[in-house]
Amino acid sequence: MHHADLVQYARSLYDAHGDKAEAEAAQKAAAARSDGNAEDAAKWDKIRGHIKELRGATQR
Repeated sequence: MHHADLVQYARSLYDAHGDKAEAEAAQKAAAARSDGNAEDAAKWDKIRGHIKELRGATQR
């Protein structure tokens, strides 16, 4: 998944779930790790990072 796609997905998830989006991304990353899927876990970690940035931008 390209960077722009990750950012867009993070924005969509944040718009749909608000502050709970970060926790959802963390859960998906943990589940992927548990399943042995490091690539998906890394993707969800990046999405979580982008959600964190979005939350910071809205909390000014």
